[in-house]
Order: sequence, then C-alpha cells, then structure tokens
Amino acid sequence: MSLILFVNAAAFGQVSALPDAPSTVASSSQPVPDNIQIVPKSPTIRESDFGYLEPGADPENRLLTPFLKHIVSDQQQFWTSPFREKPLDFAPLIGTLGVLIPADPWLSRQVPDKPSQLSRSLSISNYSAYSLLGAGGGAFLLGEIRHDDHMSEAGLLSTEAAVNSTMVAYILKTITQRPRPYQDNGNGTFFHGGSSFPSEHSAIAWSIASVLAHEYPGPLTQLFAYGLASTVTLTRVTAKQHFPSDVVIGSALGWYLGRQIYRAHHNPELGGAPWGDLTEDKADKGPRNPNNMGSPYVPLESWVYPTFSQLAALGYVKSAYFDMRPWTRLECARMLAEAGEKIEARGGDAGKARALYESLATEFAQESARLDGARNLGLEVESVYARTTGISGRPLEDGYHFGQTLINDYGRPYGEGFNLITGASAYATAGPLAFYVRGEYQQAPGMPSDPLPVLQAIANADSTLPVSNAQAAINRFALLDSYASFTFHSTQFSFGKQSVWLGPGESGGLLFSNNAEPVLMFKMSSVSPYEFPLLSHLLGLAQSEFFIGQLQGHEFEFNGPANTLVGPGGVNPQPFVQGIKINFHPTSNLEFGAGFTAQFAGPGLPLTFHNYLRTFFSHTSGNNDPGKRIASADFMYRVPGIRDWLTIYADTLAVDEYSPIGSSRATVNPGIYMPRIPKIPKLELRAEGLHEPLTNEFAPGFVYYGLRRYRSGYTNDGNLMGSWIGRAGRGGQGWLTYSFSPRNKMQAGYRLQEVSSEFIGGGRLADYSLRGDFLATHNLALSGYFQYEQWRFPVIAPDRQSNVTASVQLTFYPRWQAKRQ
Repeated sequence: MSLILFVNAAAFGQVSALPDAPSTVASSSQPVPDNIQIVPKSPTIRESDFGYLEPGADPENRLLTPFLKHIVSDQQQFWTSPFREKPLDFAPLIGTLGVLIPADPWLSRQVPDKPSQLSRSLSISNYSAYSLLGAGGGAFLLGEIRHDDHMSEAGLLSTEAAVNSTMVAYILKTITQRPRPYQDNGNGTFFHGGSSFPSEHSAIAWSIASVLAHEYPGPLTQLFAYGLASTVTLTRVTAKQHFPSDVVIGSALGWYLGRQIYRAHHNPELGGAPWGDLTEDKADKGPRNPNNMGSPYVPLESWVYPTFSQLAALGYVKSAYFDMRPWTRLECARMLAEAGEKIEARGGDAGKARALYESLATEFAQESARLDGARNLGLEVESVYARTTGISGRPLEDGYHFGQTLINDYGRPYGEGFNLITGASAYATAGPLAFYVRGEYQQAPGMPSDPLPVLQAIANADSTLPVSNAQAAINRFALLDSYASFTFHSTQFSFGKQSVWLGPGESGGLLFSNNAEPVLMFKMSSVSPYEFPLLSHLLGLAQSEFFIGQLQGHEFEFNGPANTLVGPGGVNPQPFVQGIKINFHPTSNLEFGAGFTAQFAGPGLPLTFHNYLRTFFSHTSGNNDPGKRIASADFMYRVPGIRDWLTIYADTLAVDEYSPIGSSRATVNPGIYMPRIPKIPKLELRAEGLHEPLTNEFAPGFVYYGLRRYRSGYTNDGNLMGSWIGRAGRGGQGWLTYSFSPRNKMQAGYRLQEVSSEFIGGGRLADYSLRGDFLATHNLALSGYFQYEQWRFPVIAPDRQSNVTASVQLTFYPRWQAKRQ
C-alpha cells in the first residue's frame, strides 16, 4: 500500500531538474546600521569549509562497494561535523533541548497511560515506520525493474540514510543510557541504564522522509513522507516509549543525516529539489516578513518598561499595551520606530523624549535592522549578574497569610542574614523560532518555624492542619524564565517556565505578576496589535493572550469527590492554572481590557478537556467545584490636554464573577502617573492604592484563598501570583524618581499594608526605600537598594518589629554574539 502510494505520488509530483546551486545574500535597499556587518557568502561550497562534499560530488549510487564506501564517509562526516559546522546551525536545537529535557518528566506524565491507548500508539508508530522503510526499499527494487535511475537512487539513498540513522542512534543510546518513561520512576535521568535517548524510530523515519521528499518534491510525496515521519515522532511519546526530547533529537538526527546524504550523493541531472545550507532562509529571495520572526520576551524587571512608559505618557508611543507584559524585543523595536517618527516630526520640541529614544535605539538596534529586512538569526548572551542582599532583622516571607519584605522578585528565597544570587541569561533566534534561558544560583539562610499557636491560627484560617513552616538553608540552582517559542502571523506560541504581568500598575498586577516563581506553561499571545473581527471597528486594535500551566508547591487541597483533605504535602497531581486576557485601544489615549484566570484539576479531578471547559460555565459548589476563578478589568487613560504629564489608571478584580465591574466585592488598585513634575522635568511621580473588600458572604481573606478546593490558594511554590497586598489587606505604594539620564536614576519609595483584624489577628507593614540604578560603562550596570521596614502582626510577635534590607547588584551586558553575516 505504501509503495503504491509512493509511486503514484512520484509520478504526479513536481520534478525539478535544477542543480543544487549555492545560495547568495539578498540585496536590500534598506540602510544597514553601523554595528551590523554584511559579509558575502563564498560562491562555492568546499569540503574544508563545512565538512561535506560539494552537492552531487559523489553520485555513484550502487550496491556493495560504493554503498559501503558511502556509509563509511557518511559516519566520518557526521562525527566530525561539530568541528566544522557553523555554531548558529545548532543554536535552535540546543535551545529546544534546554527547555525540553528539564520538562520531560512532567510532559510524559501528562500522557494518558491506558493500556489500550499505549498499545494503539505503539502499533501506529511501528506501522508508520514500516511504511517508510517499505517505500524506500520498494522504490529501489521498482527502479531497477523499470530501469528508472531516479527511482533507484531515491530508494538507495533512503536506505543509506536509514542505516546511518540506526548506527548513530545506537551509539548515542549506548553513551547516554537513559531509561524509558516507564522505567526508573519516569525521571528520565541520564546514565542510569536504558535506551531511550534518542528515538531510533524517529531518526529512521525522518532520514527516509527527508530523502524521498527531496527526490520527489511534489505535494503528495511530501505529505506522505513528512506526515508518516511526524506520526512516528508523536506516537513514540504517546506510547510512552520515549520522552519528548528523545523524539526531537531523533527526528533532528534523521533529518540531518538525510540532508547530508542527499547533498553528497544525489545526482542533480536525475531531477529532485535543491537542498541548501542548514540556515538558508527562503526569505533571501524576497522581503522578509517580521510577522513571522521569532523574538524573545524582555524580562519583566528590565529598565525598558519604565522607559517606554515615559515615552507613552509623553505622547510618543500610542500603541503600547501596558496591561499585558512582557513584550517581545521585536515589538519593542516596532514601538520604537513609532516613537522615532513622532520625535522627528516635533524636532527640537522633543526634549526629554529624544534621550529616551536614543537609549532604546541602542538596545534594540539589531531588532530594528530585522524589521528593515535583516535576517532573524543570532545568539546572544544577554546578561551576567550577581546580587547580594543583607537583612538585619526577621523579615516577613509569607505573603499568603501575613506579608512580604521583598516583593515582585520571581519568588526568590530570602531570610535574615546574607542572601546571594548569581546568574546569567541568553537568547537565540532562528527565523520563526526563539529560545530564552535564564538560570541562577540562589543562596538564602534557613528560618525557624513559627510556634505551634501561630501554626494553629494559620490552619484555622485555611481550614487545614498545622504544619511547620521552617525554611532550611537554600543553596540551589534554579531556572527562571526559560522557554522556546514559534511565531506565525504575529502570534507567538511558547512553552517553558514563563512570567506574566497582567495589569497596568507597577505595584503588581492583581491577576498575575512576577511575585511568584515563573510557571511552567504553554502560552499563545499576539505580539503586535491586530484587528479583532467586528469589535475593532468600535473598540480599536486588540492584543490578547492565553496560557495554561501547572503550579507547584501546593501543600493542601480539598479532594471534593473523596470529601477528604489532601496534605500536608502529597498533592499529586498539582493543580493547573489557565488564563485569558484581551485589551483594546479605542483611542490613542485610552486602553482598557478584561482578563480571567482559573485553577482547576488536581487530586480527584484529572486534567481533561471537559474539566477545563467547566472553569468557564460551571458554578457547582461542594464536591464538584471546578476550581478557583478570578476575573479582572482595567483601564489606562492619558488625560487630554495635559497628557504630557498625567495618566490615570485602575486595576480591578473579583472572585467567581464574570466581571468586577459593578461587583460589591471587587478588589481595586487605582493609580496615577506623572512622567514629569511641572518645573522639575526630570522628576516623575507614581502612586497606587490597594483595597481588598470585606464581605458577609465569605470569610475575611477570601480573594486569594482557595475557598472550597485549593487550600494553598492562588500561589505558586508558596508565593502569591497576584498582588503582594495579600488577603484582607489594603494599602498602597508610591515612588518619586529623579532621572539623571535614561539609565541613571534615583528612586524613593513608600509601601503600606494593613490587614484586617478579622483575618488571623490582622497587622501592619510599612517600609521606606531608596534605590539607585547607574550605568557605569556601556555594558556594566550597578544597582543599590536600601529599605527600612517596620511591621507588627500580633499573632507572630506582639511588639513592633523592624529590619533593614540592603542590596547591591552588578549586571554585566557582555554583548557576546554569534550571528550569521
């Protein structure tokens, strides 16, 4: 069957007789920035350059001696290629592995393990692989019978590719010794005895498919070949024979070996499609489309966001969506171009905006060039940093029940005494793909547990059991934002540990912030404004995003179906969280939007599509409660006539209601922002208030509490994912910032939190801070932070407590790049 389909597809496919010509660099009429050098490619491809022969240099495709000779040369080429290929050719693969391997155990556990499903997937993967093997072998036999040299070559080269893939996969399996998902508790630890990495089936399937799809480049052949290969890749995971990274590497190996073999041994005179360089971009033959370019997100704590905030408040960026962050680097370049046009139009009146623009233009020079047609291919070490923090007294570290001394810091651990973090971040782009990784070593002192009366008071508030909250000394390596993404038509699909900020305020988005550790999630977001059908005619362009991820660190959960409390510990699987946000820009001065998040699944409620849908429409309580749901609404308005110095905004949130608008139990966070104070143009002011209501319908502290099911609440690894105001709290935060230049600033801050006495006895926290950020050289930044804090929570300590926090951070921006010229 597979042989007949292959022969028919080959007969009706589009056959090209063009030789495999070397690629050239596309010309462009766009100006090239000074810091980007264009170097023409060599007009010929030599073995000494890339480790493989010039295309078609060894087309002697016959059995026995020539075939064996090819096998030997193929293996020699493969094992020496890392020393000869361009480093950027491997960047996408390395980035994908950096995201997938840590996530392998979690991803594998999401695959259903019903025996019938596993058996069906295993059969499909085997039959798909056999079909490709049969197509290759049958093509050779049929070509010999019909004296069709092209078909004979297709069959022989696909067989040669399969043999090479088998040899490489077997050697790597022997070296890596990785157990399969059903072995060794499914942890996927390397060098523990096993044969999971890489997937041999995937390698064979993709090696054959890549040869056949280029020998006969018609749409039917490509659909048949790549469709079967993709089926093999997918079903090896759903059969629990391999982890996701196993099949990705196996598929990549197969594709690569098929490519190398086809390039070296295919006879161009017989037909077939050309196959150029690994990173050859079809866009070289015409204008590149930025809407299909991958781009990493700018970290949430970056200086870029307050700088754009000033530009927008001054009226130079009118299409920024501040209620949804982070932004991609390419989107920042797009907004920068918008600001540049307005600055040029105003000329000498631009003043402060011109300095802001120039600092951003330096940061996003490469992205601006890509918008103008440069190739989206590069690898860069973004930052290397170290931060020391000393805390003189007992800090508050339980924002879910009391308060936090340090907020919006990715859930990093801290304690009384010396704290340290050292880390680095890097990113890579390759066409529509982007990869980002940020890892750091964290050190924090241990903290003793609260006394039993305090633990009992916490348990009473949460309807749980008292459990020690002691913190052991922490010395660990942790990944923060680390993900891979794919962009198509200005929509970016990303997977990995990611941070999200949903709200216009700077004290923290009520719906989501970086107060907690990044969540392992899949996210789909529009990276640029788009026209929403029908609504955009009234409400303007929109931006939106959707995400779903699994939380960690939940200690308690009420298992509704079993009517039992799970915990402390043992909550398996951990609950999931999903979120949706959409914002509109009806005018250049007004932005507004709405969002929604829901926790669902967990013990007794599996992750199914039905349980996911119930988070939208079900209001069943008790044992079938679908999970905690939060809705938000927000707006930002630049006041006409005085928009150069006044912006007002508000963030609102309600629990288990479709919208906080009109709700009697909404949490509110209003704010004002003045990018420059009259008569003091370098001074800016921002102030925000926070209020969580009390209601007779629910117990105090209900907003971020799990209510019926998730007793560990709206947290990830113990830290609030929303605002630091916590439960039953009210207060505010304010900042005065003086800018010596866009990258050199001093900021004075004040934060107040008051907790209702009806919630665990109540309490009060106030801190006063001073922060300085200075760019010492063009690639070295120095930040200092000083905070004096006073707090009193009678349940913890009857008397007023205080502590002093001092922090110094050095950040090196090395600008180490590997980019294709």
